[in-house]
Amino acid sequence: MFKYNCLNNIAKVGLDRFDKDFVPVDELKDADCALVRSAVMHDMELPDSLLAIARAGAGVNNIPLDKCAEKGIVVFNTPGANANGVKELVIAAMLLASRDIVGGINWVSTQAGNENVAKDAEKQKKLYAGHEISGKKLGVIGLGAIGIKVANTAVNLGMDVYGYDPYISVDAAWNLSRAVHHVKTAEEIYANCDIITIHVPLLDSTKHMINSEAIKLMKNDVILINLARDLLVDEEAVVAALKIGKLGKYVSDFANPTTVGADGVIVIPHLGASTEESEDNCAIMAVQELSDYMQNGNIRNSVNFPAINMGVCEKAGRVIIFHKNKANMITKFSACFGNADINISEMNNKSRGDNAITMIDVDTEFSDDIIEKLSTIDDVYRVRVVK
Repeated sequence: MFKYNCLNNIAKVGLDRFDKDFVPVDELKDADCALVRSAVMHDMELPDSLLAIARAGAGVNNIPLDKCAEKGIVVFNTPGANANGVKELVIAAMLLASRDIVGGINWVSTQAGNENVAKDAEKQKKLYAGHEISGKKLGVIGLGAIGIKVANTAVNLGMDVYGYDPYISVDAAWNLSRAVHHVKTAEEIYANCDIITIHVPLLDSTKHMINSEAIKLMKNDVILINLARDLLVDEEAVVAALKIGKLGKYVSDFANPTTVGADGVIVIPHLGASTEESEDNCAIMAVQELSDYMQNGNIRNSVNFPAINMGVCEKAGRVIIFHKNKANMITKFSACFGNADINISEMNNKSRGDNAITMIDVDTEFSDDIIEKLSTIDDVYRVRVVK
């Protein structure tokens, strides 16, 4: 029986996917696995019983990844599950910034009781008319699950789309419209595009990637859209550029004192992935990931350990060893079983940066002594008996 704890409200349609092997608990300290959305876990005490955390969303900045890796806690996210919801809001952001729809609606709301409102609106509308997005050049920085959907949809809307992603996956490349111009540098996006939207993870290398230097390279009156992470953009530089007319509009999904109320800024209250459909999809994927890991040891969409899959274990036992990615580790693991005259029927080893996983299926049952010996090997984080 596996015990799970929800640190935030998780959609019931997802939780209902847990089978009879899973029961909820009220406290993280009692849990074998956890589901989270926005709760900040950096200062939380992670119990020794905790084996996995699933983030019902893409970003994992609220989870201490290194600390989890050192404890052998697998952290999952749900890439692509909320992609359509974010894509639709990006399209809405382009329209809101290109045509002053918000300004026009706000003006109409001040005209209650005006019997001549229809006539006055005809005079006033030229102030909010704006521009169409068809035929404009759109730059998409980051061609992951969301970026691809934005790029392909924009092509269908008649836009001339430029995409930049030096790490685009093979699957992503296959799904990208042939009409998208795949450029090799972000500078090409800055120099050519009328509208720029960002869809990259927040890393040390991407923090404030849109800064005063990047803005200088952009065309005048560019619309900049950031529905990914607030710290990807130096927003003080953006506000300054708006004041002098270098930028046309900035649309952000992250309310903060720098941007709220600033001229030329449209701030959305973090609605990107907040649709009912996105929350359901994220919850379903998170539960599926946790279920497969807890029951079979298989890992898919982890952000701190490599993917590994040996299906359902049909042998006498299965062990997962979390360890540093160093030479001779497999030799040491094999010796523990070989010295006990236990045959290894199948083994898989995967690495990701400094971390690695070795999954072992054996033909006969094994004692706790072997697990103890595996656990005491230098650079082993954790040994988990799946079966």
